[in-house]
Amino acid sequence: MADTGEGKKEEADYKRLHSFPLIRHTDMPEEMRVEAMELCVTACEKYATNNESAAKMIKEMMDKKFGSSWHVVIGEGFGFEITYEVKNLLYMFFGGSLAVCVWKCS
Repeated sequence: MADTGEGKKEEADYKRLHSFPLIRHTDMPEEMRVEAMELCVTACEKYATNNESAAKMIKEMMDKKFGSSWHVVIGEGFGFEITYEVKNLLYMFFGGSLAVCVWKCS
């Protein structure tokens, strides 16, 4: 019985440990970075089972707040090579293995 309780505790610790956003790379100014991160976390939590809807929400909000031509990719196990405007890139992980890439190019 103690084993089952211990296993659940470890699983809860793992989920808590990986539920914060981890920035892999960014060149955004501090204010924009914080807002973009919060938006990504909110969208990923709201649409936990639908990455397409989360990406659409992030894109629309970034377009409204910081001007048009934002692009968003959300998923697991993808690679990318992009051209973007300087100081307009955010690449982060959320929830352990979910990656979010947000960039602007016009």
